[in-house]
Amino acid sequence: MKKIDFRKNSRSLLAIWLLLLGFFALFVAFPLVCVLISARPEDFKAVFSSHIFRQAMRNTLLECIASSSLSVLTGYIFAYAIIKARVPGKKFFASIPLIHLMTPPFVGGLSFILLIGRQGFITKTLLGLDISLYGFPGLLIAQTLSFFPLSYLICLQNLSAINPNLEEAARSLGANNKKIFFTITLPLSIPGILSSFLFIAVNVLSDFGNPLIVAGRFRVLAVEIYNQLTGWLNSGKSAVLGIILVIPSVILFLLQNRLLKKQGSKIAINTGKLTIRDSSSGRLADFFLSAFVYFISLCVLLQFIAIIAGSFQKLWGINMQLTFEHIKVALSGRYSKGIINSVLYSIVSAALGTAIASFTSYIVHRTDAPLRKTLDSFAQLPSAIPGTLLGLSILTASQKVSFKNSSALIIIAMTVAFLPFSYRIVSQSYSLLRKSLDDGARSLGANQFFTFVSIIIPLSKTGIFSGFLYAFIRGAGTLSAVIFLVSFNTPLASINIVNLAEQGDWGNSAALALLLTCITFTILALGTFITKKRLKIMR
Repeated sequence: MKKIDFRKNSRSLLAIWLLLLGFFALFVAFPLVCVLISARPEDFKAVFSSHIFRQAMRNTLLECIASSSLSVLTGYIFAYAIIKARVPGKKFFASIPLIHLMTPPFVGGLSFILLIGRQGFITKTLLGLDISLYGFPGLLIAQTLSFFPLSYLICLQNLSAINPNLEEAARSLGANNKKIFFTITLPLSIPGILSSFLFIAVNVLSDFGNPLIVAGRFRVLAVEIYNQLTGWLNSGKSAVLGIILVIPSVILFLLQNRLLKKQGSKIAINTGKLTIRDSSSGRLADFFLSAFVYFISLCVLLQFIAIIAGSFQKLWGINMQLTFEHIKVALSGRYSKGIINSVLYSIVSAALGTAIASFTSYIVHRTDAPLRKTLDSFAQLPSAIPGTLLGLSILTASQKVSFKNSSALIIIAMTVAFLPFSYRIVSQSYSLLRKSLDDGARSLGANQFFTFVSIIIPLSKTGIFSGFLYAFIRGAGTLSAVIFLVSFNTPLASINIVNLAEQGDWGNSAALALLLTCITFTILALGTFITKKRLKIMR
């Protein structure tokens, strides 16, 4: 399709293009510039000469490699079992990682404490052990359970796209299951494994909630950025630490994008509906793969059970008497405002982010607009910026212009932080639409804006709504991007949950987490129901 000159074809689209450029310049580029220039040479010297900060850098590298590798391994084995093995009840277990992915991110760290902390149900109540898994071991467990669903999704798609005829041909030539796996399945899975590793590594580097709750004395850069600003009021060192952390994040982000572009043509050739086959890898392999799936699923479900049980126990690990006091406290005026703010801000930011993603994707991929590559880069750049650095940059920029509206800053931070995910989802939806639709509308006299509103959006409703739901869920439980921006008048449930957990108030913390999780899943279920109903009507 020959791209249309949208400047002549649609003034409305031209205005939107200008607004998008202004948005990215004002809320992405300007804050990053502000935080960069706030770091002085003496701050760099102080950071690199400090043993504590150098240790935090080494810890962050270790955390990134170990957690990403174990998450990818877990996700790949889980996906392989679902696609290739005979796992009883596999359709149910295939949904477990997806449910976990839709859960607010702080649930993992909090449930870790409730289950295997010093007063944990497993470590203390069941096993009678007086041990502490705080530090690197606990962080590795918490992050693996938090991020393996991302690897599972990517590897599931990759494994499903492998032509089964290749494996059948090898089997007909006498190859056993082991040889087929190492000579066909695994080599063809490498792109998915690499892509998931790079994607998870970026998320691990920017992870804030898990290290804050369970890392203990194992210092990592994401938490040190927060500590330097809130504990020591040293914005210069905090900015330097953020700059150090963003460098590997950007490198991983660029590598991932390059890998995805290389895979683009291959994926286009081999696309198809995701199917879960009733195949077998051998009885012994099926047994161990089934056991693995059951164990990981149990770990995920135990997290939800721990949050529920913690909400209704009088004193976790000591007094198991049933009580509704924690729920009453969570619903009280002291904390209910945080829940309302979290839901309201995340809905507004998700709607705003999805709208920006929809317009940006259309202009980048279906018009000849100038600076399309620039818009594409800025739409994806926030995914390479650690949440703490993003929040710090927005705070620094707001101080430069004397803007003090905390609610607006929180919405801006949520919008920017989760924009890349909506952008990718919407772009994928647009790519499934034939570009001849644009030509047909043009031949009938429609301009590009009318084509976008009346054809592209209605046909991409499912993808757009998926982008909105994902942004809403992540926004409702976000922590790192907003922790510098909350005020006394604008509390958030996620901040309250972490503060209560740090104080050892597990009951109230679990109750808040349970309420926010229930609200999130209710909105998710309602949105899914409405979408399916509309699709049926359209058919």
